[in-house]
Amino acid sequence: MLLWGAAGAVALVFFVALEIAARRYGLPGPITNQLQEVIFPPKSGFLLYASMGLMMVVLTWRQRLIAVSVAIGIDVVVLLGRWALGIEVTDGHPFGNGALWVILGCAVIAVTRRTGRERLLLLKGVGLGLLLVAGRKTGDTWLLITSKTRPAVLDQYVATADHALGNPSWVVGRMVRATGPVGAHVLDYVYVQLAVAAVVVALYQLRNVAVERRFPRHHLVRTFLVIGLLGPGIYMIFPVVGPVFAYGVDGGHWAVGNLWPDTPTAIGAPHHMLFDEITPRNCMPSLHTAWATAIFIHSRKGPRILRYAGAFWLVATLGATLGFGYHYGADIIAGVVFTLTIEAALRSLARGWDRSGLQLAAYGATVFVALLVSYRFLPLVMARHPWVFGPLLVLAMLSVIQYYVRVTRTWEPKAVPVLQPEPQPELV
Repeated sequence: MLLWGAAGAVALVFFVALEIAARRYGLPGPITNQLQEVIFPPKSGFLLYASMGLMMVVLTWRQRLIAVSVAIGIDVVVLLGRWALGIEVTDGHPFGNGALWVILGCAVIAVTRRTGRERLLLLKGVGLGLLLVAGRKTGDTWLLITSKTRPAVLDQYVATADHALGNPSWVVGRMVRATGPVGAHVLDYVYVQLAVAAVVVALYQLRNVAVERRFPRHHLVRTFLVIGLLGPGIYMIFPVVGPVFAYGVDGGHWAVGNLWPDTPTAIGAPHHMLFDEITPRNCMPSLHTAWATAIFIHSRKGPRILRYAGAFWLVATLGATLGFGYHYGADIIAGVVFTLTIEAALRSLARGWDRSGLQLAAYGATVFVALLVSYRFLPLVMARHPWVFGPLLVLAMLSVIQYYVRVTRTWEPKAVPVLQPEPQPELV
């Protein structure tokens, strides 16, 4: 209880600090946005129901049926009420309030009607559901802060370094455009609904919580939240807006030119470039790649359909991040290393730190820092020697992947063969 109370206090202080920071720029913060969704049309309708699904892992099947029925009933009543009053839903989803009401109602029930371990378990479920939505709101606020506090971006450095990889965003961008509207719509859906895919994998991992009355030591939601917490901090250190903004039509007059995806950038000495105060500096590392990699890792122990879905979501997310011009190839490599480092640290924390866990996390962190330093201080050298630095970047990522796989395999429980008793000679 003390540990969970301390974690809750830290989270509350963090949310309040972001709320104050957002207010300085005249915009509502994560707390205000979340409270507004209790009454007003929520912007995260699908995510609210996904969050309620996570919360329901602690409930029995009868309680889950009641919770879903109540949530849908509330949404129907609210929708009819808005229709009767002539209120049009122009900004947000027409549903989702009911799911949030059910989550908050379960929190009240936990405090007033539960005791001991049952209260703690239900509060953990409520916290899990609320943290997923709060993470989304927090991320939106972080992106606002990056655009307001980092006027200069480092896109020219990353774009120059990307020549060592063959300018993958330009290549994939032309490929996506060649697929027409169908391919673009599929990739866009995968890109937008990444959190829903994570919930599906998390629900599989947490399927036995209601029976065992406890959460597993490590699951996908923990990795997702830590990625979302640490990633924006890197944005503040290495602000990048992405090729479609820095070199494409979406950047307007702030862009270097209308180059993406048809004309790769020229190799020259990079420098800082000023950009608008609206576009988030959310490229380095690619958190969509990081989250999709986490989904892929955690889906490996699921049934075949879940493993296939995890692989598809990773490949499609990579196609979307590059094909829509949201990220450079260098961002993708950094995102994969970033995820494996966090995953290694969280798994080591869950099982108890030892030498192998410390070395794995330290190696991943070292490679990640080395990537950022090379993108910032060696981009021109990398661009002029692509056949040297391109393979080196890929090998650096593959070394972290291979090290992670090798070490984590040793952490898996070993099956102990059952010794069969030797047959006894029959007595005559």
